[in-house]
Amino acid sequence: MSAIDTSTFGPRLETERLILRPPVEADFEPLAAAMQDEENTRYIGGVQNPPQAWRGLMSIIGHWAVRGYGFFSVLEKDTGQWVGRVGPWNPHGWVQPEVGWTIARAHWGKGYASEAAAASIDWAFDTLGWSEVIHLIDERNTGSIGVAKKLGSYHTGRQAEVAGFGMIVGVWGQTREEWRGRRG
Repeated sequence: MSAIDTSTFGPRLETERLILRPPVEADFEPLAAAMQDEENTRYIGGVQNPPQAWRGLMSIIGHWAVRGYGFFSVLEKDTGQWVGRVGPWNPHGWVQPEVGWTIARAHWGKGYASEAAAASIDWAFDTLGWSEVIHLIDERNTGSIGVAKKLGSYHTGRQAEVAGFGMIVGVWGQTREEWRGRRG
């Protein structure tokens, strides 16, 4: 039995430096490495061993198959190297759909999270028809708070539980009108 090409589950988006596409099985090794990095996973539920990371990847692929959207695998255009997962996400029990991001630590500080998230937010508003976007962020995660602010999102004053993780996080976000007003 041959594998299904899961990259066809959704669009391929391009930014100046990045390619965003639905995940494929070949993304497992770099994703597993990122999910085994304690610093990388500190605010997203903690370290995952390879079997847990595998289930996570399959969950993302399944999200694409069932909901028609999900985290994109983010690749550097120049090298084809996997740098993270970014995109719209709404698993069972989530407070509402969000655009989230996880960038492998080796690629922190390059602006990839905000670049990929901006493309994902455009797609969520323009294609998925969302009227609002949120980001669920642990209050101690200054890096992700910085990304949210760079995107023009703000703390909504709400908190939410991350379903299945028992974590209480801040809800950051903005409306489609606010986003479009900033984007021109």
